[in-house]
Amino acid sequence: MTGPVLPEPAVRYGPEVAAALAAGTPVVALETTIVSHGLPRPRNLAVAQQVEATVRAHGAVPATIGMLAGQLVVGLDDAGLTRLATADAVVKLSARDLAAAAVAGVDGATTVAATAAVAAAAGIAVFATGGLGGVHRDAARTFDESADLVTLARTPIAVVCAGVKSILDVPATLERLETLGVAVVGYRSRAFPGFFVTDSGQRLDWSVDDPAQAAAVLRARQAQGVPAGALILANPLPEDAQLDPQWHDRVLAQGLAGLVRDGVSGKAVTPYLLAHFHTATGGESLRVNERIILGNAELAARVAVAYARPGTGGPAAG
Repeated sequence: MTGPVLPEPAVRYGPEVAAALAAGTPVVALETTIVSHGLPRPRNLAVAQQVEATVRAHGAVPATIGMLAGQLVVGLDDAGLTRLATADAVVKLSARDLAAAAVAGVDGATTVAATAAVAAAAGIAVFATGGLGGVHRDAARTFDESADLVTLARTPIAVVCAGVKSILDVPATLERLETLGVAVVGYRSRAFPGFFVTDSGQRLDWSVDDPAQAAAVLRARQAQGVPAGALILANPLPEDAQLDPQWHDRVLAQGLAGLVRDGVSGKAVTPYLLAHFHTATGGESLRVNERIILGNAELAARVAVAYARPGTGGPAAG
């Protein structure tokens, strides 16, 4: 018997991304799970294209990462992006799934963990996403936490995000990140953002004031030569762009009660709560989600540009 034939090569680079990496010009990695599983059609494709345009408008090359017929692609073209945004059988791929998915020949969308791992292996220094996965609220009983955390602990890449989703246990997630040695730095704030809301109520030890300072932190890590995982750059939404915090808290409480009422657990918890937010806020949570990813794409591009150039600056201690 002959075994399955893997795509050649196993990883394909888009021409624009390949040229940028060869020249040492700024590149920003982007995930595809938000495209295939996180936003409704047809808005998902339009937002993905807006995100790429935002990265380009601020001086960097977007490298949207996904899998097509078992082949990892770093820098999807518009046809590939459209395929992942519109097909029904796109598999959600974490880092652990990549090899098996390649052999199976599937179309797949990469999570934060998978995107970070592939991007770092490709030599990309900066990654923009919406929010990280984290420790679930009942993790003391279920041991349920996102693979994002462990993967970021061993992946040297800067991740621009709006914190972790507020439906998770935010304090426990920060404790876990500390245990794993993942650095978390606030952008123009010592408040750790709660995705939909500007301030999760958790404080950070470090912050930077501009992209040059963020890039300086990356260069300092490189110069020190100390093994390190990801650097999380926590970028809160402006207060006038967030979901109203009191409204957010009411909707979240209703959603958590719904979990118990409907017997929802495990992997079904996050999609259940996000769907509840969408319904209960009349779609406003999705509009906030779009503002988050576009703002993070802009900041990531600016950090990538600053990192590619000599600069000065450092974080404020406190």
